[in-house]
Amino acid sequence: MLIDGLSLYKRGHLYRINTPTDSLYYFFDYDERCYKENMQFQHFHTFYEIMIPLEESAGHLIDGKYYGIKLHDMVLLRPSLLHKTVYPKGSPSRRIIINFRFPNHIYGMEEIFSKILSLFDARIPIYRFPEKEKKKLYQVLNEIYRLTDSTSECKNLLIHNKFLEFLSLLYEEQEYNCYKPVNSGMRLQDRIYDITAYIHKHSTESLSLDLLSQKFYISPYYLSHTFKEVTGFTLISYVQTVRIRNAQLLLISTNDKITEIAMRCGFTSFSQFSRCFLKTCGESPSEYRSAYTVHGLETFEFQEKREMPD
Repeated sequence: MLIDGLSLYKRGHLYRINTPTDSLYYFFDYDERCYKENMQFQHFHTFYEIMIPLEESAGHLIDGKYYGIKLHDMVLLRPSLLHKTVYPKGSPSRRIIINFRFPNHIYGMEEIFSKILSLFDARIPIYRFPEKEKKKLYQVLNEIYRLTDSTSECKNLLIHNKFLEFLSLLYEEQEYNCYKPVNSGMRLQDRIYDITAYIHKHSTESLSLDLLSQKFYISPYYLSHTFKEVTGFTLISYVQTVRIRNAQLLLISTNDKITEIAMRCGFTSFSQFSRCFLKTCGESPSEYRSAYTVHGLETFEFQEKREMPD
């Protein structure tokens, strides 16, 4: 079916090329999610992700900052970026998720690939286009959708080539991006999300209730209660969870000592770090790192999706 006369969609349509352990990887996911399936907390991937909402409105948290998104916007998420989609109450929301990974080095094309992937490093990596540019982009996406249903023995290669065409077109049309961030429309929620964004940016620093209350001109009592109401976490628990997510990334992407990682992520003692990590992840930091080392990215990505993939 065509959504708004523009994008092909069929609920539950999936297509995968290779696995997250491979240097070349694709996963196309056409499905829907409802409000009750919202993730409890933000997560990250070790691959790139494009999220496309196929409903009139939703929201996305990126490093603690809330962004309103609309039908056919494109949210571009680089590896290791903390994020989650916020689906509204009511009927399930349709969306397209594209996960992908390219080899680190493609001889003779490193510069252009670096430029294209810089789209994911934008300060606000959300893209909204006028009708003319939007139609061109979705024409290519629809061709990819049709290829996933084809019987051609070359279809994986054709999908790869077509996706490169899509990214190249997105790069060339980026000057037409007309996305402008808007508040959620709920003053209390927007104020708390300003605080969560600050926490993500300053997670290695001291972040007490009194300090944040003074900085954002909110009484400690009011902040404590409203923060839990909006995020589902106490302020202290939220700060610790951000630090644990950062530690997870360092555990699987570096060979640094676990004690050093604990200090770098803002924990004041190794015992505090170990206790928080076990509570959040269900295993110790060393067990988490060992599982990644032994089983690789595929197991890691599964662990990152324990709650519910967005």
